[in-house]
Amino acid sequence: MRERWLRRDFSATLPTPTGEFHNFNVFFIACDMDFPYFCVTCCAQIRATIPTRDHKMRLLKRTFRTLFAAFAALLWLSAVTQAQFTVGSGNAQQVPDIANEGSGPIDLAQPKGITVQEVIQKFTAREDEFKQARDHYTWTEDVKYQVVDGISVVGEFRQVSDIVYDDRGRRLENVKFAPQTSLYITKEDMDDLRKRTAFSLTTEDLPQYQVLYVGQQKVDELQTYVFDVAPKTIEKGQRYFQGRIWVDNQDLQIVKTYGKGVPDIGFNLSPKKKRKHREDEQLFPHFVTYREQIDGKYWFPTYSKADEVLHFSTSDDHVRAIVKYTDYKRFGSNVKIIYGNDVTKNNGPQTPGAKPSPQPK
Repeated sequence: MRERWLRRDFSATLPTPTGEFHNFNVFFIACDMDFPYFCVTCCAQIRATIPTRDHKMRLLKRTFRTLFAAFAALLWLSAVTQAQFTVGSGNAQQVPDIANEGSGPIDLAQPKGITVQEVIQKFTAREDEFKQARDHYTWTEDVKYQVVDGISVVGEFRQVSDIVYDDRGRRLENVKFAPQTSLYITKEDMDDLRKRTAFSLTTEDLPQYQVLYVGQQKVDELQTYVFDVAPKTIEKGQRYFQGRIWVDNQDLQIVKTYGKGVPDIGFNLSPKKKRKHREDEQLFPHFVTYREQIDGKYWFPTYSKADEVLHFSTSDDHVRAIVKYTDYKRFGSNVKIIYGNDVTKNNGPQTPGAKPSPQPK
C-alpha cells in the first residue's frame, strides 16, 4: 500500500515523461510489481527460519545445561576425592607437621625387590595376626580429651581404664579413674578414640579401602613404606579410617598411623539446622598414633595424640587429645596365637619386652 501511494504521488508532481525522466514510471511499475513479491519472500524466509532458530536456541540451552551438569559433577567428584585423600593422595607435601614429627623426607622411589601390591598383601596379612594377638592381651588405657582456648582448658574428659578379661574370656573395661567431666563426649568420639586411633588394616577390611603408595620415609630409626588410605564408599551408619599409614620395611607391619574417623556427622545439614541443633553437628580431629614392638614381635599402639582446630558452623574449637596404651600383658589362656611361622602358647600374664618405638622426639 505504501508503494502504490508513493507512485501516484510522484506521478502527480513530475513533469511529462520526456528526456531523462522518461523511464521513471517504468521504474515505479517494476517497483510496484517486485516489491510485494520481495516482501512476501522475505517474510516467508524469516518465518521459515524462526522454528529453526528456536530449535537451535533450545539445543544450545540443552547443551549448556548438560555441560553445566557435567562441570558440577566434576567439581563434586573432585571434592569427594580431595575429601577422601586429605593427607596427600601420594603428595607428601600436604601432610601436616604433627604427622611428620621425628620423620625424614619422603623418598618417592618404588620398593626394591618387592612390588607395592606384594607389600600391601603382606602387611595386611600381618595385621590379621596383630589383631588376633592383641585380642589376647590386657592393657591400661588412659584417655585425655580437651578443648582449649590459648593456654586455658575450657573443657576436659579424662578416663583411665584397664582392658581385661573375665573368667569366660570375655573382654571387659574396668574404669579405675574418671573425674567429673566438663566436656561432653559423644559415642562417636569414644568410638574413634578406641578404634580409629588404633586402626588396623586387615585383609578383611582391605576391599573397603583405596590404598595408594606414597613413597619411603625414615621414622626415627625405622625405614618405612608410606601409604594413603581412604574408604572407597561410605555406607550409611558406618564409620571408617581416612589418613596415612607407615609400614616397617623389614617386619612389614604398620608402625605408625595418621588420620581420623569419617564421615563427619551433620556436615550436610543446612546452616539454619546447624545453628538450631548444634548437637547434630560432629567433627572429629586427626590423630597420629605410634606403635611399639611388644614381646619382640607384635607392633601394638602405645601413644596417640591430636592437636587441631575444628571449624563448626557456629564456632571454632581447639581440640587436644592424648591416648596412652600401657602395661601390655598376655592374657592367661590356652589359646594358641599363630604369628607367621611362630606358634605362641599363652600360659599366663607375662611382662612384655619392648623395642624402641617410633614416638615423637
